[in-house]
Amino acid sequence: MKLHEYQAKQLFASVGIPIPRGIVANTSSEAERAFETLKRQCSVGSDFACNVKAQLHAGGRGKAGGVLVARSAQEAASQAIQLLGKRLVTKQTGSLGLPVSAVLLDERIAVTRELYLALTVDRFNARPIILASRRGGMEIEEVAASEPAAIIREPVDVADGLSDAACHRVAEALGCVGPHATSCREIVRALWKLCVTSDTSLIEVNPLVETQDGRLVALDAKVTLDDNALFRHPELAAWRDESQEQSLELKAGRIGISYVGLDGTIGCLVNGAGLAMATNDIITLCGGSPANFLDVGGGANVEQVTNAFAIILADARVKAVLVNIFGGIMRCDWVAQGLLNATQQLEVKVPIVVRLQGTNVEEGRRLLKSASRLNLISVDELEDAARRVVEVAG
Repeated sequence: MKLHEYQAKQLFASVGIPIPRGIVANTSSEAERAFETLKRQCSVGSDFACNVKAQLHAGGRGKAGGVLVARSAQEAASQAIQLLGKRLVTKQTGSLGLPVSAVLLDERIAVTRELYLALTVDRFNARPIILASRRGGMEIEEVAASEPAAIIREPVDVADGLSDAACHRVAEALGCVGPHATSCREIVRALWKLCVTSDTSLIEVNPLVETQDGRLVALDAKVTLDDNALFRHPELAAWRDESQEQSLELKAGRIGISYVGLDGTIGCLVNGAGLAMATNDIITLCGGSPANFLDVGGGANVEQVTNAFAIILADARVKAVLVNIFGGIMRCDWVAQGLLNATQQLEVKVPIVVRLQGTNVEEGRRLLKSASRLNLISVDELEDAARRVVEVAG
């Protein structure tokens, strides 16, 4: 579960990570009042200015016009009007963009250097890892692609936790000396504390800045929580902003189906995450493009299969569907019956390629063969199924 920047900064503050003073606003009048409040808190004169930052679950806001600068309360209000209620399109949102229902006003800080610091999960080695770079800022993705050596990796042992030596190495890698080195080590320890106490899968500070008045400050904040641990954090689960999530993914999640929408035209209904990934890969290798990742689950029943198929067909981009089931706990006849139920309830106009193997496969094939109204192609081997679905999808 992703958090907005203002929510992530609340978590930062709770573990002692320095952040700019800021106030979230949902209306233009709130933005106007927030400007005046920040101006008083910062104890500056007529030169005071603050950022007005669109809140959405995507990066690249600055280049997309989602970060503005206000030098008066009236300007803060007018800029809030420009952002609130609109859909902001960034390089990470896709062409439809994401809605902006809140803006964060925070003080502008004079900086001397921008750094990058993150704590995430190294899934290849099954352990947390700290990422750090002296090349912080908006182009960190390009740095990672073109100059991977510029990003330092410091693994963390789950059993032993974060060592003082690791904190020292991170500060040294970032070129922090003197008081900045001390602050950096404290921030790294705070990241680890936040990871452990809130069950995060990603904490990113980009940029972490050295200020002209000698501080280290987290200018931006990104936090992703582990969905599997949300039952331990109902107060954080309440922060979920469903407006930032794809509607089909939300619907699938509510009925216990693992679904991720993609940009292709071939819908996929598969049981098991590994088989689902392999199915997406082989479709791509055969020249097609998957419209989704969908794992209906190893123990799904007829109703679950029916619901999964309805979700796939709700995507208007889908031109064909590949059903790839290996029946173990799940029975192939359940899949077939779910498919028939879905087509009875929905107006199915796209061809369906079906590959069934495993428990009750003959009964499943018999059920599908009896449904003459379906534009259905039965295939035994996965590669053949992938080639056929790519062909019929056009």
